[in-house]
Amino acid sequence: MSTIVLARKYRPKNFGQMVGQEHVVQALSNALTHQRLHHAYLFTGTRGVGKTTVSRILAKSLNCQGPDGQGGITATPCGVCQACVDIDADRYIDYTEMDAASNRGIDDVRDLLDRANYKPVQGRFKVYMIDEVHQLTKESFAALLKTLEEPPEYLKFVLATTDPQKVPVTVLSRCLQFNLRPMAPETVHEHLVHVLQGEGIEADTQALRLLSRAARGSMRDALSLTDQAIAFGAGQLREDTVRQMLGSVDRSHVFRLVDALARSDGKTVVEICDALRVQGLAAGGALEEMAAVLQRMAVVQAVPDAGSDDPDAPEIARLAAALPADQTQLLYTMVLHGRAELGLAPDEYAALTMVLLRLLAFQPGASAAAEKKTPPVAARTPEPAAPAPAPARSQPLAAPPAPSASVPPRVAPAAAGLPAGRVLPVVEARPQPPAPTAAQRERTRDDVLGVPVRVQPEPRREAAAPVTTFTPTEEGDFWHATVQQLVASEAVTALVRELALQSQLVARDTGHWLLRVERESLNQGTSRERLQTALQGAGHAVQLAIEIGPVADSPARRNAAAAAERQLAAEDAIRNDPFVQQMVRDFGAKIVPGSIKPV
Repeated sequence: MSTIVLARKYRPKNFGQMVGQEHVVQALSNALTHQRLHHAYLFTGTRGVGKTTVSRILAKSLNCQGPDGQGGITATPCGVCQACVDIDADRYIDYTEMDAASNRGIDDVRDLLDRANYKPVQGRFKVYMIDEVHQLTKESFAALLKTLEEPPEYLKFVLATTDPQKVPVTVLSRCLQFNLRPMAPETVHEHLVHVLQGEGIEADTQALRLLSRAARGSMRDALSLTDQAIAFGAGQLREDTVRQMLGSVDRSHVFRLVDALARSDGKTVVEICDALRVQGLAAGGALEEMAAVLQRMAVVQAVPDAGSDDPDAPEIARLAAALPADQTQLLYTMVLHGRAELGLAPDEYAALTMVLLRLLAFQPGASAAAEKKTPPVAARTPEPAAPAPAPARSQPLAAPPAPSASVPPRVAPAAAGLPAGRVLPVVEARPQPPAPTAAQRERTRDDVLGVPVRVQPEPRREAAAPVTTFTPTEEGDFWHATVQQLVASEAVTALVRELALQSQLVARDTGHWLLRVERESLNQGTSRERLQTALQGAGHAVQLAIEIGPVADSPARRNAAAAAERQLAAEDAIRNDPFVQQMVRDFGAKIVPGSIKPV
């Protein structure tokens, strides 16, 4: 004895049985009740949302005769008259369903239109339903246009498509269009409960939730998956069997992953990835479940009082409290982008591991954790020390301030993050040399060859112009020359180079230097350690301390000021060139802005 699949057995027979499409049901019911009927309808939507079902119910509503044979057009077809029974059985002579995917040629459409010249045999209306209408050829659409615009009064067209963008606008303008929406998982879940109660099958709530999410908005897919789950579970729907059938990841693995990321536990993350590989679970499913959990965590963080009937709500609330809101948003974004990388890697589990390790590496707290691993420096009594001689500069950038008669000693401010009890030593200020004359500057340019500097561009700031000025400080010349030496020798790269270029040397003695940066993102323990190592390689065995504050004199600012000076000099040279002036004067030539670059 053969059984009827659930998707066909529980196909709605009237508008009252339809779920998830209330906006379409209301519009069609009111039109049928008030006899305001259109001659052509277009139903759009993804697979399994009810396009064919609505078409059949509409055909029954137009041709229903009632139980006594005296009925008329109605929004509630009886389902027992000959017309209703034959339409449900797909044998009603005045209701024609044509699949445009296999009957897309102009001959098929001409045959359909030839039969439209004859009045209905049994019912009030002839109803032509063309499924996947977007697959008709250009000639078929052209042949259909005239009849579609002015059909006989007894003919109704019902068009259905999953891709309305491919339907010509001339066809769209002749139809009343309804967009059937994908089903929400909650709607699918409620309908599955109703169906399984009618079948007398017990099911776990969590198993039905898995089926509802796996259907992805399609009620037909949900019922087909339920049929498969019943067969897989020998007539029972249990969470473990459904999860095994779908190949989905148990949320306990996802909860452990999120918890390990919150604790920066890389070992646990790798162990869970290996466990997923051994169990043969889908890597894409793991990231999908992780995105769902992070989305629920973000909702809990934004609206703590948001109610939810999810049995995992307590665990999600715990993880939401353990992970900062900004980090949750970052992880969610990286998980979404990581799903697209699975198909690019030769091994999807290796790609999954890399995505999860990337989540661990880009945590905002990673730099703080690395900073805690830095061994503390023992405090010592401040001792006055003679400052080290400043190295020769490759090229003067700006005239330093005039020397003063007496400069009081300067005490370095407290550095952020220094161990308790540590005090920076007092640094004696050095008298500034007199400003060089124009002849001296010209002679310096001729005698000294400047070292090319690779400058990391400053990230674009909204509504802010690039900084091309600086205020010279007493340590600025020495720090600029030191950084230039490190950059030229490629001793510092990437973020460490950016830290050196964007920082200002505030105070120094023989063993300790204090730097200041404006952005907290540059103050990372690993970057500071690498910069300190590079300085030791250059002959400066010092301990670095970094504070956050305004920067007035940094190597980046000096480089920008020098570049701006060279740009102005190049523009002046071009504007003052006799040939250029002659071209401007005689032919009205103009210099294209931004086209002048210094050599």
